[in-house]
Amino acid sequence: MKVGVWARVGAWAAIGLMWCLHWLPLPLLAALGRGLGAVLWRVARSRRHVAMTNLRLCFPELTEAQRLALGREHFDWLSRSLLERSVLLFASAGRLRRLIRIDGDITQAGREGWGVMWLLPHFVGLEIVGPALMLNQSKPGVDIYQRQSNPVFDAFLLKSRARFGHAILVDRASGIRPVMRAIQQQGAGFVNAPDQDFGLKDAAFVPFFGVPASTLLSPGRMARSMGLRIQPIVMEMLPGGQGYVAHVMASPPGMDDPDPVLAATAMNRWLEARIRERPAQYLWVHRRFKNRPAGEPGVY
Repeated sequence: MKVGVWARVGAWAAIGLMWCLHWLPLPLLAALGRGLGAVLWRVARSRRHVAMTNLRLCFPELTEAQRLALGREHFDWLSRSLLERSVLLFASAGRLRRLIRIDGDITQAGREGWGVMWLLPHFVGLEIVGPALMLNQSKPGVDIYQRQSNPVFDAFLLKSRARFGHAILVDRASGIRPVMRAIQQQGAGFVNAPDQDFGLKDAAFVPFFGVPASTLLSPGRMARSMGLRIQPIVMEMLPGGQGYVAHVMASPPGMDDPDPVLAATAMNRWLEARIRERPAQYLWVHRRFKNRPAGEPGVY
C-alpha cells in the first residue's frame, strides 16, 4: 500500500519519540502514562464509551461509580502500556531481563521438547510477553500479526518483534496454514491471543461474563488435532514502574474437551477468573461484543 511522504515522516517521528522515551526510568514513564491516561479518559470519548459499555455488561453487580473508577484506572494502565512499549522496542536484553519477572516454568516446552500453544489473554501488558518468551525460550515462536497500513511502521514492528530470538511472523491474511507448517516443520510454539471478537467464522456465541460473545473455536480444536499443550501466560504490569510479571499457568480445565464449544466455554470461564484478579488491566476498549446473535441489537 502506497502512503504519502508526510505519513512516512510522521511514522519516523513517532519511532524517534519512542526511542527517546525508552531512556527514561520506568517509574517516570509510569507517571507520564498515568497523566496521559487522565487526558485520554476525557478526550477519547468513543473508546471511553466502549470501555464503559463493556464494564456495565460484565460487572452488573458494581455501582456506576465503581465502574467509572474502574474505567479511569483502566485508561491509566492502558496509557502506561502505550508509553512503556518504547522500552520493549528499544531496551537492551539486560534491561528487559531485570524488568520482567517470570512466575512459573516458561522454559518447560523448549526443555522437554513438546509442542505448545502459548495462550495470551489481552491484558494491557500483552506485548511484554514477546520479550519474556524470546529471552527465556529456546523454542522458536510463531505469531500471527496484523499488517500495518504504514509500511514504515510495518517494517519497524516486524524487525523489533524478532530482535531477541527466532520469531516466525505470519500475516493474518495468510490464514492458519503457515502457522501449522511452522509448528510441524520447525517445532515452533504457537503464540495465540484468541480472546477478541474476530467475527463469526470458526466461532460460536459463548458466555463471557454471562453475555454471549463471538468466541473462536480454533484454540481447543487445534491443540487437540496437533497434540499441543496449552500454556497460558498472563502478563501483569506492576504499579509505580516496578516492572512486569509473566504468570505462566496450567492449561484451563476443560479446554481439552472434544466438543469445541465446551472447550471455548472453559477458556472464557478461566479468563473471567483471571480478569477478576486484576480487572483494570484487561483490554476493555476492545469491542468484545461487536457481533451479536441473530435478532439481538448492537450494544455499542
